[in-house]
Amino acid sequence: MPERNEAHPKVLPLIVERWSPRAFDGSDMPQEDLDVILEAGGWAPSAFNVQPWTFLYARRGDANWDLLLGQLVEFNQSWVQNASALVYIVSAKNSVGPAGEGPNYSHTFDSGAAWALAALQAQAMGYHTHGMTGISFGQAEAALGVPDDHRLEAAFAIGRQAAKETLPDFLQEREVAVGRKPLSEIARAGKFA
Repeated sequence: MPERNEAHPKVLPLIVERWSPRAFDGSDMPQEDLDVILEAGGWAPSAFNVQPWTFLYARRGDANWDLLLGQLVEFNQSWVQNASALVYIVSAKNSVGPAGEGPNYSHTFDSGAAWALAALQAQAMGYHTHGMTGISFGQAEAALGVPDDHRLEAAFAIGRQAAKETLPDFLQEREVAVGRKPLSEIARAGKFA
């Protein structure tokens, strides 16, 4: 991974400071805070404004926590157990626009935008998020009741950051914010090649 690098000074600090720790302190998250974070995700743009995402969530210790935690691969369960909330993002594959346009080719893209806004809102509120696809796909859709015309996209943990020493030794060295590829590697004028 690239070393932490300096962003252009006009890039919002909120964006630059966001990163994905695994060390969470296990503190409770008020439902109101979670609602604000998820509502922020709901303000994402989407094709035809169909807003194809659904957030399935649990707060640590509530009636849904074990169900949602149990759909992650074992490795992710080991550290997510200390998060304050766990959210799954589901998109509607066959969503259509107001005049019947569709099916919506960008349901996945749009749901990713919703996750990004939720992550930034969480950061603004003093929380950290960690997105993941380490999910027991196939099993998770059945356990969570995801309909066939929807797609389970990813999950993300939300919580207050804890000291990296709370993690197993092999994860402590990975518990650092990493840089990003330079613009020259991710943007091209005109054609791909």
